[in-house]
Amino acid sequence: MAMAAIRAHKMRAFLTVLGVLVGVTTVIAMVSIITGLNKSMAEQIESLGSNVIYVTKFEIGIRFERPSEEERNRKPITFEDAVAVQELCPSVDAVSPQNWGPGPKTVKYKDNKVSQFELIGVMPEYEVVNNNYIEEGRFFTDSDVNYRAMVTVLGVDVAETLFPNLDPIGKQISIGGRNFSPKRFTVIGVMEKRPSILGESQNNFVLLPHDTYKKLYPEEKELLLVAKPKSPKLMEQAIDEITQVMRIRRGLPADKPNDFALATQDDLMDMYRSITSAIYLVMVVISSIGLLVGGVGVMNIMLVSVTERTREIGIRKAIGARKKDILWQFLIEAMALSGSGGILGIIIGLLLGKVVAAVTPLAAGVSLFWIILGFSFAVSVGLIFGIYPAYRAARLDPIVSLRYE
Repeated sequence: MAMAAIRAHKMRAFLTVLGVLVGVTTVIAMVSIITGLNKSMAEQIESLGSNVIYVTKFEIGIRFERPSEEERNRKPITFEDAVAVQELCPSVDAVSPQNWGPGPKTVKYKDNKVSQFELIGVMPEYEVVNNNYIEEGRFFTDSDVNYRAMVTVLGVDVAETLFPNLDPIGKQISIGGRNFSPKRFTVIGVMEKRPSILGESQNNFVLLPHDTYKKLYPEEKELLLVAKPKSPKLMEQAIDEITQVMRIRRGLPADKPNDFALATQDDLMDMYRSITSAIYLVMVVISSIGLLVGGVGVMNIMLVSVTERTREIGIRKAIGARKKDILWQFLIEAMALSGSGGILGIIIGLLLGKVVAAVTPLAAGVSLFWIILGFSFAVSVGLIFGIYPAYRAARLDPIVSLRYE
């Protein structure tokens, strides 16, 4: 009977549930995109390095203001710190100190040039710690570092731009920076391709042996320290050991806080979730407005329906229908109305998520929990906003209703 009443006024029913449809569509579409992003981001952060610890001068995270004076005056993380961590932390398997070349840089091969890339000085441990291995050629050796060899390893994006139809191994390229004139380097390897993070490529870099980098940038003392524990179970122990070594090296008394920061993959995921939580908040506000508008529409149409069917209600009461029978009849109609809007909203929301995943780098995925929750919200809107019209219908006097024209 409820569905027959909806079919009898198709356009009116559609306009009535439009608010519910928009609200549920917003929830499902946003949850679909965010769920997919969370899964994708977890995989991408895992690809940055398996169970690694990042040691930095500043806290890793989203900042809306410049660092404090205390932070700006902190000592840099140095290569000597990396050596100390490697030697004095028994739970640490490998340490990878990584320097980033500042300012404008260019890398050229004949007429091909790349200007936007990361120039990074690394040690041979870079591969193991960062879970990023050579695809072609070879990686740096200790000899390359110690003898400041003029060799380089390229990220896939740089290699494809400089050598679109050539094998880059053994080719001579020119690298120039802010503080040094262009110098010739021999390409000895190309790294395997890494997945993009939020649509941003992670393969646009040029690697140099650490000591070669220091020859080019002697004034650059600060670096990022990446350490890998011997096993995932030793993560906390490795963090404690690194913290103790760093505090001793920096001369911090027991009552002073750390003047450096340690972060893990879990911290990076927490930072990412703090971003998506803000999106969830916006989603809840938008969907709540849609559901509220939809609820008012449901109540309004149900009041109109009660008025239109006053004589029908009188006849039902005259042949024995009780108040609760009339009450449930109109409540079920209201819930069927809003539930239909919820089902349409779920279908459209899932389709929108698939479309976004197809035309953008963003992933999409949604759990059964959110589908059930979205439908439940839609039905609840019909239940809550249908109570007053149903109660009004149940209280109608059968004699007055039968006389109603």
